[in-house]
Amino acid sequence: MTQRAVDSFGEQPDPLQPSPAPAPPGGLSTAEVAERVARGEVNDVPVRSSRSVTEIVRANVLTRFNLIIGVLWVIMLLVAPIQDSLFGFVIIANTGIGIVQEWRAKKTLDGLAVIGEAKPTVRRDGVSAEVSVSEIVLGDLVELGPGDKVVVDGTVAEADSLEIDESLLTGEADPVIKRRGDPVMSGSFVVAGGGAFTATKVGREAYAAQLAEEASRFTLVQSELRSGISTILKYVTWMMVPTAIGLIISQLVVKDNNFKDSVARTVGGIVPMIPEGLVLLTSVAFAIGVIRLGRKQCLVQELPAIEGLARVDIVCLDKTGTLTEGGMDVTEVRPLNGSDEEYVRRVLGALGASDPRPNASLQAIIDAYPDGEGWGVTQSMPFSSARKYSGAAFTEGNGDASAWLLGAPDVLLAEGDPALAETGHLNEQGLRVLLLARAGGALDAPDAASGAVPTALVVLEQRLRPDAGETLAYFDDQNVAAKVISGDNAVSVGAVAQKLGMPGAEHTLDARRLPSDPDDMATEIERNAVFGRVTPQQKRDMVAALQSRGHTVAMTGDGVNDVLALKDADIGVSMGSGSEATRAVAQIVLLNNSFATLPSVVAEGRRVIGNITRVATLFLTKTVYSVLLAILVVCFQVEYPFLPRHLTLLSTLTIGVPAFFLALAPNKERAQPHFVRRVMRYAIPSGVIAAAATFATYLLARHHYAGTGALDAETSAATLTLFLVSMWVLAIIARPYTWWRIALVATMGLCFLVVLAVPWLQEFFALKLVGTTMPWAAVAIAVVAAAVLEMAWRLVGRRFRS
Repeated sequence: MTQRAVDSFGEQPDPLQPSPAPAPPGGLSTAEVAERVARGEVNDVPVRSSRSVTEIVRANVLTRFNLIIGVLWVIMLLVAPIQDSLFGFVIIANTGIGIVQEWRAKKTLDGLAVIGEAKPTVRRDGVSAEVSVSEIVLGDLVELGPGDKVVVDGTVAEADSLEIDESLLTGEADPVIKRRGDPVMSGSFVVAGGGAFTATKVGREAYAAQLAEEASRFTLVQSELRSGISTILKYVTWMMVPTAIGLIISQLVVKDNNFKDSVARTVGGIVPMIPEGLVLLTSVAFAIGVIRLGRKQCLVQELPAIEGLARVDIVCLDKTGTLTEGGMDVTEVRPLNGSDEEYVRRVLGALGASDPRPNASLQAIIDAYPDGEGWGVTQSMPFSSARKYSGAAFTEGNGDASAWLLGAPDVLLAEGDPALAETGHLNEQGLRVLLLARAGGALDAPDAASGAVPTALVVLEQRLRPDAGETLAYFDDQNVAAKVISGDNAVSVGAVAQKLGMPGAEHTLDARRLPSDPDDMATEIERNAVFGRVTPQQKRDMVAALQSRGHTVAMTGDGVNDVLALKDADIGVSMGSGSEATRAVAQIVLLNNSFATLPSVVAEGRRVIGNITRVATLFLTKTVYSVLLAILVVCFQVEYPFLPRHLTLLSTLTIGVPAFFLALAPNKERAQPHFVRRVMRYAIPSGVIAAAATFATYLLARHHYAGTGALDAETSAATLTLFLVSMWVLAIIARPYTWWRIALVATMGLCFLVVLAVPWLQEFFALKLVGTTMPWAAVAIAVVAAAVLEMAWRLVGRRFRS
């Protein structure tokens, strides 16, 4: 490991500006803390997990389409009956629903964020205590241990083999050894050792504070679903503007009709071009997903993570804390080379007592051999995932000096050592094995493991998570490949995976044999399922190799060795009990520490993607037929067939109400890419067929009816055809049928029949079928259109399988 100068990736401290005096060993006093709070020297960066209420209201109200509809609504209120202004009230209701649901999601996220918030340990008045990040003041003495995140900038005051990873800030892969007086930057994290630092910059002055704030915001961006909808809305705007201008000229300038009626029909042609409810339903679907997952103690730190996990085809699992519970038990100690077992136990007890922040393996040893008193620690080397061992030097009770290493047998032992065969048999049983060896040289030497004398094997039994097997089976059933990536022995990890019934668990590989070429590495990863002796950097490289093959990769983990891979994966999932650094970079945090929650996240994502794809097809079918009808009206120089009230009724019954139920329904379809293409390949033919059938009925009715009230009769006939064709599109989208889907479609049809049958509703919506010939002709045209729709959908389905 090399010591390097710290890259001042940010702003260098001003040498002329006095920095806070180093905190005393006992930290600040209560009075000093109060003084700093009074001066405003507090870490007051507003860490938000969600948008403010003001931002939520602004995002839902101040949209381009709301502005257009708002202007049209005001016009209609001035020139037409209230029936023709119903669309404005629908928009207000939609906007209100969107605000309420996002506010509920905000409350859920904020509540979970408090539970999952990092609590740094600060020393004040000589006592160590956990405080909120926002309660740290300038000059505070903040303690550090493995996995802790550096939350503010500072200067190292105490260092015990302290190694800090700054790669998330500087890109430098190697951890940096920190000594007293060295600077530390917020956003870095501890990989080994411990210590404390004095806070020199807090609040917005701290390095990466703004990045941390932005990273934790509740966001609706950078997802294929939302970017696809934005693309669609852009195309809709381009189509809508020239079409609307042509319609306005056609209805208000060229046609010499009643002015108010012409205005109403013009607005009736423009309003349905706007897919006003699509963005709302997408936001609501995401928000309700957050609320549902929140009830299962799952914190979604970035909303697209719900969608992203549904698109994942490979999930990389860290064994410890994911497949197994964090704790372990020492089941056996096997002395080697004639070592005295009682002496070995004393050594293990001393090693346990030497580390103030033991990992899970060392904690199991401490629990088994708690008597570590009587030996003085002269030097210690904390465990590192990169080197795979830890160590300590002692002055024993009789005055003798000794140095010991504890770690992976296949790292500490030379190849061919007899103890490796014994270790192999134990690993095949799924047991974890550590080697205790007497060091042959100084612990801080680069080759500290060289010449180590094997003394004993420590056998640990790992506790399997009871729900891990079911979760692995779920991913296999969903065609999501699971890869176990662990720092432990590959054979041992494979045995654990086999106990859980993981498919392909027999295909294990020691990561030290992985090729360095990314393409060759990706081939080996695809071929095998279990990988052992993986270093933190290798985990990162493995994720990148899989992504280079077009895979969407999720990474789960809870330790500091998982941070880099979690950051680079498409979706990072951390356990709530994981290190501060792990939780900070993950998009999803499982606060209940249950791997079994992941299927719920996948299910929510699939529900959102699958249902929004269905719903978007409904909305865009309406946009396509509205644009085409407007173009046909301009070309044929006839009155626009509909008033706003007609299309408000049709939109509500064939799109608005059904879409709301369909968007929130269960959906287990695997998420498919190319959202825009998938929607438009169905919406365009459906819209073309609906427009052609409706306009054909309208032209036929114009030839059939004459005299006073002819336009109203023509409109009613065209409305009947458009309703029936739209209902058939809804019936197709609602498949596969369940009882409630059939009931939904039937209820919408029944509501339309009620409007046609009840006199005051006929008058309110200006819908009255005149005679029998033309209404039945309208039905016949709709039946033909429905048959063409079926053929078109089946043709598209065969042509585009994905």
